[in-house]
Amino acid sequence: MKAAEIASVIEAMAPLGLQESWDNSGFCIGNGESEVHKALIGFDCTPALIAEAVEVGADMVITHHPLIFRGISKISMATDTGRTVMEAIRHGITVYACHTNMDKVLCGVSGHTASLMGLRNVRVLDSDADGNGLGVIGELPSPVSAEDFLKAMKSALGLNVVRHSRLPDAPVSRVALCGGSGHSLIGRAHEAGADVYVSADISYHDFYAPDGMMIADIGHFESESGIVGVIYDTVREKIPNFAVQIAEKSIVNPVYYF
Repeated sequence: MKAAEIASVIEAMAPLGLQESWDNSGFCIGNGESEVHKALIGFDCTPALIAEAVEVGADMVITHHPLIFRGISKISMATDTGRTVMEAIRHGITVYACHTNMDKVLCGVSGHTASLMGLRNVRVLDSDADGNGLGVIGELPSPVSAEDFLKAMKSALGLNVVRHSRLPDAPVSRVALCGGSGHSLIGRAHEAGADVYVSADISYHDFYAPDGMMIADIGHFESESGIVGVIYDTVREKIPNFAVQIAEKSIVNPVYYF
């Protein structure tokens, strides 16, 4: 099967044209003409993921984060990126990523997290004319205290810890969220009437939250890694006779908590 056939299934859900201008989604190594027999789906494209692909006999890896974001000056074994590139090429592995295009569709990163949290009436937070964009906003089934919300969110998303701003006195009902680094949407969440904004990579000063809104930082990996399962389910559903599996050893959060 051509790699383009697998990519077309993903791009039907999250078109490459939606990706941000600075992004590098699509084929990072190889192209649509590459012949593939099995795909391994991971989160970050690392030497460990390529090694696992070799181990399971996959000749294509699909990740959320691209292997190469910007131009690189050299490719060598001295860096993770260099090792990944060299090993992928050496073993004939096609590398494909679906990053911000998967962030900007309702069925993508943020929408999936919203579903796990049980939000209703979910829509895109910062949408374009076609209804695509970053972040989502929705309502809880019923208002709860901020503390109960945090407890329920930790349980629903399997979180060990949440960084958050001051707990609001009033119950929370409307929740906005953006997987990954979402500090730029704090103002948009407040304008949309969110009682809570959930994202990651929030800086110290951003925790001085707008009046009436709590900010919760659940971690970058924690806010996005669920998309691996979404990609897997999509490929399995659309191409049921194609061999695809989720990486078991190499989906690892690089951030540790003590």
